[in-house]
Amino acid sequence: MVNEAPSPWNVANAVTLVRIALVPVFAWTLLMEGGDSVTWRLVATGVFVLAAVSDRVDGYLARSRNLVTDLGKLLDPIADKALIGTALILLCWPLGELPWWVPTVILVRELGVTVLRMVVLRYAVMPASRGGKLKTVLQSVAITLFLLPLAALPSAVLVVAWVVLGLAIVVTVVTGVDYFVQGWRLMAEGRRPAGPRPTA
Repeated sequence: MVNEAPSPWNVANAVTLVRIALVPVFAWTLLMEGGDSVTWRLVATGVFVLAAVSDRVDGYLARSRNLVTDLGKLLDPIADKALIGTALILLCWPLGELPWWVPTVILVRELGVTVLRMVVLRYAVMPASRGGKLKTVLQSVAITLFLLPLAALPSAVLVVAWVVLGLAIVVTVVTGVDYFVQGWRLMAEGRRPAGPRPTA
């Protein structure tokens, strides 16, 4: 008996769609009252954490219930990058709480790896590495800390936020280089001509 492919309209993909829908909600709450309201910053932080945690939920549902679909593979990275990118950009401008180079480095890496994966797809699929997963966790934790109303918290929280962000940037760059090395090798192997055909 052949197992039927799961429908793309399943609970795992629904969670991913909810995460995408939460991105504008998160942006709106973060910018309320110019981003200076302690209450609204806490609400924005809560929305961000909820959206970030949902990434683990949809992945678990897809794997445990055999609901992995091509639509899910497409939507999941879009949802992740939309959430992380929106947070970084808004913290940089108009809030001015991060220097311009922070979102630039992270987003250039993310977009570059995404394009690389699409190019390499004709040769092989590049799965997320352990370093890539660590990068996502560090980015999420760092952004969560910066979303907090830091002016109303002890200065040590800001120090911790910068330390975690620094680690996230280092891992982001290192894993990005590693992905490009892997991609180059895959393309080189894929373009390498096969050996001479055996003669009869």
